[in-house]
Amino acid sequence: MSPPASPPPRPPSASETKMVEYVLPQHANALGNVFGGQIMAWVDLCAAISAQRFTGLMCVTAFVDDLKFHNPVKVGEVVRLSARVSAAFRTSIEIEVIVEGEDSRSGRTWPCVQARLTFVAIDSEGRPAPVPQLLAEDDATRSSQAAGEERRKSRLRANG
Repeated sequence: MSPPASPPPRPPSASETKMVEYVLPQHANALGNVFGGQIMAWVDLCAAISAQRFTGLMCVTAFVDDLKFHNPVKVGEVVRLSARVSAAFRTSIEIEVIVEGEDSRSGRTWPCVQARLTFVAIDSEGRPAPVPQLLAEDDATRSSQAAGEERRKSRLRANG
């Protein structure tokens, strides 16, 4: 039986996903800052939607490659997340997620979190499935794909 054909390449814009969350008391610690785990859950959800949009398949989180907290967000403020594919491989894709805090009264925004996650596309049988390659429309996309390939090589070396 021959392996499934690779889907046609897609631009990173096919994966663009934006989410907005209002920070409520149940999202926060005793200092009034949103829990890091809550931010991580929103990051994973935003990235999963991005992965599914890009591949047209169900995708599962395989690896959180990088997640850095820069600044807190407090109760009553807004969390804005944006995700897009930064690199595509055979059955997996790397998603970059940028998280900002926002004071909706003043419009002020600030960097909150930057993350990279790897997702694997899953077919109807529950097996890894081929994903579209990243359509290299410009130098930024080519550079993003090349950097993603280097990160993947490092990750595979480190994790066997």
